[in-house]
Amino acid sequence: MPKTEILTAPPDAIARYEPVIGLEVHVQLQTRTKLFCGCSTEFGSAPNTQVCPVCLALPGALPVVNREAIELAVKAGLALNCRINPSSRFARKNYFYPDLPKGYQISQYDRPLAEHGWLDLPLDGGSQRIGITRVHLEDDAGKSIHEGYQDSDRYSYVDLNRSGVPLIEIVSEPDLRSSAEAYAYLTEMKLVLQYIGVSTCDMEKGRLRCDANVSVRPRGAEKLGTKTEVKNLNSFRYLQRALDYEIARQVAILDGGGTIPQETRLFNVETGETAAMRSKEHAHDYRYFPEPDLLPLAVSVERWGLIRAQLPELPGARRKRLVAQYGLPEYDAQVLTLTPALGDYFEEVARASGEPKLASNWVMGELTGALKAADLAIERSPVSAANLAELIRLLSSGAVTGKLAKDVFAKMFATGRPAPEIIESEGLKTISDTGEIEKMLEEILAANPKQVEQYKGGKKGVLGFFVGQIMKATRGQANAAVVNELLARKLG
Repeated sequence: MPKTEILTAPPDAIARYEPVIGLEVHVQLQTRTKLFCGCSTEFGSAPNTQVCPVCLALPGALPVVNREAIELAVKAGLALNCRINPSSRFARKNYFYPDLPKGYQISQYDRPLAEHGWLDLPLDGGSQRIGITRVHLEDDAGKSIHEGYQDSDRYSYVDLNRSGVPLIEIVSEPDLRSSAEAYAYLTEMKLVLQYIGVSTCDMEKGRLRCDANVSVRPRGAEKLGTKTEVKNLNSFRYLQRALDYEIARQVAILDGGGTIPQETRLFNVETGETAAMRSKEHAHDYRYFPEPDLLPLAVSVERWGLIRAQLPELPGARRKRLVAQYGLPEYDAQVLTLTPALGDYFEEVARASGEPKLASNWVMGELTGALKAADLAIERSPVSAANLAELIRLLSSGAVTGKLAKDVFAKMFATGRPAPEIIESEGLKTISDTGEIEKMLEEILAANPKQVEQYKGGKKGVLGFFVGQIMKATRGQANAAVVNELLARKLG
């Protein structure tokens, strides 16, 4: 590490510089078979059991393009507002790595499948447009596995099950200006890809990975600084931490009179630092040339028009519609569109209950909390959308109190039973009978003369004491409106 390199920079120094960030997002397409052969893409199988002569790069084996992968890549390009090129072609990207059996990767270079798009980010109540340079197809490498800590007891293995799995690489323009914006970009990108069914984007399974290109320049300057590439960031949190560290590192070097070498770096999650891996490659280092074993890809306007027609409502459009159609705050709309299934569940509850804001509160609050505690996805919720809507209708009509509704919901979640059945079997109906409540209030007032005098002496907060006592006596079943009306009358 050069002597001029300092690992941190003070906030005032960082404030004098502007970060410039571009992301390269690698996404595994949700196909059953690999990009150029019929081997399975299933995750978690025994090492080297999903391989064939093509993905092992045995002599004489020839690639055959997976049509489904092409269509998913086109769908991603359209969802990201890209131009779909009528003709694109594969190229060989030559480099050596133990888990790359061919000695080259089949990718796209000068003629990608899609380019010149954008993604709008929801930021600070508005939106920010980030340019998409290109979306191209490529096959994945295998996986190197390292065990042991000392040279005498260190072993490396290669699992080629992932070799040949179809990927798209989505390259952004250098339009991001902070780690927070990069986090928001990756979050929105993941949402879009999940909404259109292109990928599950499971980062823990390697189905969404990210490389970040980072440089800094004095604020107000137009010329870009020298960039470094931080490789293989496999979580949103690590992306943000790596960018914050790298920005501070570069500022410290420049502020100390040093220069930034163009290089590839790795992020150490334990230390929170980036470290040099190798000098940064240029395109000519990969010796790109057209893949001789594959014809150019031709995607007709009619074909991508059919694919466009199959696109569902995207998360940005859904957020706007939830605000307009249901009168929800922006925050609610953002939370409720975090997955397609969550949005679908909410809309079913809102329509069936006729109470969209109550539906939003219950889905974001009680339901989401219970699902998280039980480690369940919303698709496996024991409380159906219809049953939650029924509970909300009972709450809205006054048939149950807020406290009772929460108790009933907990029983619904534990048993899967509908609200009316639980309320009936356990006697949990709201008590609205004026005579019954009045009798209990008289007993409570008679038993607490000191609090009655305090209230009459001007301590109006004591009213809450009496409400609490009646609710305790009725197990939370007393109608709150009736209780307050009677108390006001009896206490003058």
